[in-house]
Amino acid sequence: MAARTVTPDIASLESLEGVELGPSEWIEVSQQRIDAFADATGDDQWIHTDPERARRESPFGGTIAHGHLTLSLAPRLLRDILQVKGARFLVNPGIERVRLRAPVRAGDRVRMRAKVTKVREIRGGAIRANLHLVFEIEGERRPAAFGDVLLVLYL
Repeated sequence: MAARTVTPDIASLESLEGVELGPSEWIEVSQQRIDAFADATGDDQWIHTDPERARRESPFGGTIAHGHLTLSLAPRLLRDILQVKGARFLVNPGIERVRLRAPVRAGDRVRMRAKVTKVREIRGGAIRANLHLVFEIEGERRPAAFGDVLLVLYL
């Protein structure tokens, strides 16, 4: 199933309050992606980067993605489900109430759903949007992660 992208004008973004968006397309979390994240962050713990040892010693049966890797997929996955027209750019000042609920194993596919929880105008001609994000793992009931992201969209 292809993701349904919502493309509101920035002036009508408030009309999306309470609306659930998604799901996004599935994206594979490959061992190569996990290794690249480990290189970028310096977090090369064996549960992420040593498939053979992880098969033998970890309770997960293989390597798992870093929780922060899963969260870092938010901008890519959000683009599948929301593209705001009229915004010059946006920044993410934070994610609140984050929970990492289930391991994402190398080779798993994840996608994201979002719910727009609040939209308001802020000083400087910008719009602040709060979204509740849920990261799903294909074939699993329990989400990989969830959290509330804050976005500031500049006109």
